[in-house]
Amino acid sequence: MLRHLALSLLLTLCACSRSDKLIIGTDATYPPFEFVDAQGQISGVDIEVGREIGKALGKEVEFRNINFDGLITALRTGSVDLVLSSMTATPERRKSIDFSEPYVKTGLAILASKNSTVQSAADLKTPGRKIVVRLGTTGESWARENLKEAKIIALDADVSCVLEVVNASVDAWIYDQLSIMNYQKKYSDKTRALLAPLREEVWAVGLKQGNEELKAKVNEVVSRMQSDGSFTRLAERFMRTEKAMMNAQGLPFVFELK
Repeated sequence: MLRHLALSLLLTLCACSRSDKLIIGTDATYPPFEFVDAQGQISGVDIEVGREIGKALGKEVEFRNINFDGLITALRTGSVDLVLSSMTATPERRKSIDFSEPYVKTGLAILASKNSTVQSAADLKTPGRKIVVRLGTTGESWARENLKEAKIIALDADVSCVLEVVNASVDAWIYDQLSIMNYQKKYSDKTRALLAPLREEVWAVGLKQGNEELKAKVNEVVSRMQSDGSFTRLAERFMRTEKAMMNAQGLPFVFELK
């Protein structure tokens, strides 16, 4: 009897503890939106957004670092309450989870070899081009649909793709704008970033389907942060270089959704 009483008390305490927390899943490998900082703490733009949602709900926030391909499962099974991890709100994902209003507009871009003659998306269609893509990404699907004359090389890691460009083994790599900017900074002497989007995509907060109350609160926070300058301040804190690169190419920054 005492054992059953103790177990009941423990379950009650766990339930109370969970109800006071907002658990957010993220894959902390994508700076500047989510990454592990020098102090070993999960940091970044998305982490700050999550903290603002927690404040609005009056809850302590706990971030769980989960591989990206496990985030939707974690959300659907209730291991996490939200997903904040640079997640594109695709029609396919909407079949299994819900999304907030978008807070980032980005798209597929081009990392070109320094000496490649590629200057725009149109140049990718020249017969004989060699294009590298990451296996299973929207960049791969776009390239296979639109670049019928190109030789497409599909590799399974970012670093493998970028090194193909750095070594001038290919003309270009097709990937998301923010990653292209980050890799161009790292290999600025060997690469060029062409950021005009080949296709636009939006990122949003992932939620379990049917939780309309939480979705409404998340949308309130996103809307407030868009109107009160919070995203502008986050860009200044985390994304100065990326903003300057997009401005230099005459492109709207990722937080400018309209």
